[in-house]
Amino acid sequence: MSRFKLYQEEFHPSPLQHTWIEFKENHLAVGGFCCFLFFLFIILLCPLLAPFDPLMQKTDAILIPPAWEANGGIVNVFGTDALGRDLLSRVMYGCRMTFGISIILVLIAMFIGVTLGAVAGMSRGVRSSVVNHTLDSIMAIPTLLIAIIIIAILGTGLVNSMWAIALALIPQFIHQTRDFVRQERKKEYVMAAKLDGATPFQLVTRSILPNMGEMLVVQGTLALSIAILDISALGFLNLGAQAPSPELGTMLSEGIEVAYIAPWSIALPGGAIFLMMLSINLVGDGLRSALRSRLLH
Repeated sequence: MSRFKLYQEEFHPSPLQHTWIEFKENHLAVGGFCCFLFFLFIILLCPLLAPFDPLMQKTDAILIPPAWEANGGIVNVFGTDALGRDLLSRVMYGCRMTFGISIILVLIAMFIGVTLGAVAGMSRGVRSSVVNHTLDSIMAIPTLLIAIIIIAILGTGLVNSMWAIALALIPQFIHQTRDFVRQERKKEYVMAAKLDGATPFQLVTRSILPNMGEMLVVQGTLALSIAILDISALGFLNLGAQAPSPELGTMLSEGIEVAYIAPWSIALPGGAIFLMMLSINLVGDGLRSALRSRLLH
């Protein structure tokens, strides 16, 4: 008998505990979750952990190699860039900006998308058909392309790129919420609440939305990885955060000019982006597997 079955028979775990037990069985997902917590720790305590000001330039410390290189030193552990700025501090602040902004954007997109998706899921007739076809058309376009189109209208800059990415993520949450609401409103507990005299607003807020938590967590992790990639891509294309802002995509754009003589200037911010997206995708895959396993049991 498996460990989970023994635990289930003895303690009768709740659905949330059941999901966590199944999630812990996936070692890659647990590793991704630990990495995810590490980045959260950095963005919360970055001002206390960073050794230097990320914008401070030193003309006598240009392109110093990292500490593990032959000519490196312990003062600048990750080395410096072409303007003598400490890369460790810039990468830490870059993680804070890229990761922190992505979390905020996903929460905004989730709130708006769930609200509109619930309305779309409860609607019927011509209005529902128009919403469905519009969403299908938008979902066929990559979010980065949507963000670039919006920036072309609003103009470049970090704030405009944030609005663009948030607007590009909203259709995904509308689509998922609409499908979930349509499936749930046919179930017995929703029909029972409707027979008791509940209004459509009460059906959504009291009966359907409380059951959407797990679906939103999974969809939120996927949207978070997309937001990180889009913010970095817009920064790299000089459409988002502008230099000298310590944003990871902008750092990649600046490091391209000296990549041949200072490869660490692009390897370090690029590695940070890769680890963030890898950890989030591992957590998302682990959550999907855990939820699927819980439903099978």
